[in-house]
Amino acid sequence: MANFVLVAGAWLGSWAWDEVVAELRGAGHGAYPLTLSGLAEKRGAPAGQQAHVADVVAEVERLDLREVVLVGHSYSGIPVGQAAERIGDRLAGLVLVDANVPVPGESFADQLPEPAALRADLAAHGGWWPPLPPAEFAEQGLTVGQINRIVAGATPHPGPSLTEPAVLEGSLAALPAVYVKCLMDWPEPPPVVAGLVSAGHWRLVELDTGHWPMFSCPAELARVLAGSVRMAQSDR
Repeated sequence: MANFVLVAGAWLGSWAWDEVVAELRGAGHGAYPLTLSGLAEKRGAPAGQQAHVADVVAEVERLDLREVVLVGHSYSGIPVGQAAERIGDRLAGLVLVDANVPVPGESFADQLPEPAALRADLAAHGGWWPPLPPAEFAEQGLTVGQINRIVAGATPHPGPSLTEPAVLEGSLAALPAVYVKCLMDWPEPPPVVAGLVSAGHWRLVELDTGHWPMFSCPAELARVLAGSVRMAQSDR
């Protein structure tokens, strides 16, 4: 059995994983959802991206976890991917759920079609990225109740984490990773991921749901996460 450390994307905290955590623990795994600095119950601290990397590493070390599967969703794929190479032999696998991936020298903003628009939005809101309005969650496989839950729990995201560049010592190809692509959001994985998958370094799993599968299909996502452990073991 594995120990899953789960990190949600922008605006969200550990609460986003409640249903997935219940499924994983019911299957006998350890499941440890983590809120990054500046969000949810930790809101108010203008944290940078490297602070978020440190959050993940510190949680693994604080709990003295082994056989760790790091799970990063959306934005958090960037700090989680960096943390994966920093926890050494504690790492059993990395799962990126419809996520951005760390590229050395690039920030989250740099990976957007219009980086300047995000930077302008941050400047207009005092260095914070405001949560999305309800309309932005349409056609993502979510019920009205699920959308309301996300909107009610979302908090502004600290801007420095979105503009600070990623730092990697090695190659992403060296990480034992599974990429989960949510097809309702966009059918293709990022080009970096597509290259890693085609070269046989990473595995690709597709889910017929939207960008927030921890809400839209938590049981199915938990099964994918558990299956990622078997994939990682077969690749060793």
